[in-house]
Amino acid sequence: MDLELEDNYKEVVKRMSDQFGDDLDLQALLFLIGVQELGKGNIKLSKNEKLDVMHIAICTLLTPYGYYEYEGLDKDGWPHWKVNEKLPPLKPAQQQQVMKQAIVEYFKQNELIN
Repeated sequence: MDLELEDNYKEVVKRMSDQFGDDLDLQALLFLIGVQELGKGNIKLSKNEKLDVMHIAICTLLTPYGYYEYEGLDKDGWPHWKVNEKLPPLKPAQQQQVMKQAIVEYFKQNELIN
């Protein structure tokens, strides 16, 4: 991972950890992004809904890379995407790097980091 990406990712983790009071990991960041993108505020979620929230984050993060295309909201207000292109087979470390890059880009796009 390049140094600039690592520094930017650490900045995201620090800002979100400061805001939420915990040392957040990648999974926690995905959950926070998913909750933000769901846009329903503070609601009680079942275990399956929590997984769906993380899926929302992944789709949101990978849409700019062309892997997903946003289709719209269902009748319950949950967003849906269609798969445009399958992700190439990646090793766990490579998957983590792709997600870190996508998270940094998400926060830059939303002007939460420089």
